[in-house]
Amino acid sequence: MDMTITTPSLLFPAISLLLLAYTNRFVTLTNVIRQLSAPEGSPSKEVVRRQIVGLRKRLQIIRLMQASGVMSFVFCTLSMFALLLQFYLLGQFLFAVSLILLVVSLLFSFYEVNISTNAINIELEKFDEKH
Repeated sequence: MDMTITTPSLLFPAISLLLLAYTNRFVTLTNVIRQLSAPEGSPSKEVVRRQIVGLRKRLQIIRLMQASGVMSFVFCTLSMFALLLQFYLLGQFLFAVSLILLVVSLLFSFYEVNISTNAINIELEKFDEKH
């Protein structure tokens, strides 16, 4: 079965939306960091200290999510170009690499969500202390 140029083109909207979601996660995280460093209404130093390790790790993971997502997009584009030039085997190979990078990106995203959940649990501990 020969792959046509339309096969990789189906991934374009999905990858674009995924990269947009990753960018939103990054923006949200930077806002959280700015709030933690704001002098007024700052949470306790202990909470901030516990959050910093997770925030740094999340930033690194989001960078890896974005990088693998972008590389997936690049390989998908190269796959379409190879198929356009009728290099079918190369196009299929590049598409396979694109899919692998997309899965890697999604796995990083899953890991980042787990770390984010831990950060929320740290915030919820403040309510446990009050009651």
